[in-house]
Amino acid sequence: MNGPLLWFLNRGTGIVLLVVMTISVVLGVLSARARAGRGTPGFVRSLVHRNVALLAVSMLVVHVTSAVVDTYVDIRWWDALVPWGGLYQPVWLGLGALALDLLAAVTITSLLRTRLPHAAWRLVHWAGYLAWGIAVVHGIGIGTDADAQWSVALTVACVAAVVLAVGVRVTGTVRKAIRA
Repeated sequence: MNGPLLWFLNRGTGIVLLVVMTISVVLGVLSARARAGRGTPGFVRSLVHRNVALLAVSMLVVHVTSAVVDTYVDIRWWDALVPWGGLYQPVWLGLGALALDLLAAVTITSLLRTRLPHAAWRLVHWAGYLAWGIAVVHGIGIGTDADAQWSVALTVACVAAVVLAVGVRVTGTVRKAIRA
């Protein structure tokens, strides 16, 4: 099964996934930084972050499914899960599989968060940063629109948003440490 509809679906979900994953990362970074009692309640920040992350996971399922179902290129189910051995652009596809695996670990441990030690959950949750970065590189390498001006601008904006959010969080942490 192939055709332009599957290609557009795969391409579109990849682009939207970059934006939604970026929003999830930024919300996660900033919600963890925020102090209790100021602005939006913590449970609301967590709920929005969780729902955006769930949207990202849903988009990822559609993205991977459309890539596997489209027979124009030879991507098998295991190629989407195992980061090596794929026949179609093995490095870039492998990075996508690695990002998917990391996001699966983050998702599963988040679902089991109440049953895990906080330190273990947090360590795995930090893999979300790595998954996002690997996914960005995957998109740059395998994306059919990666060199288009609008795509470069979107990727730069997403990277800048995450870098800015991390900078704000680190700055707040340093200020807090200095005050203490």
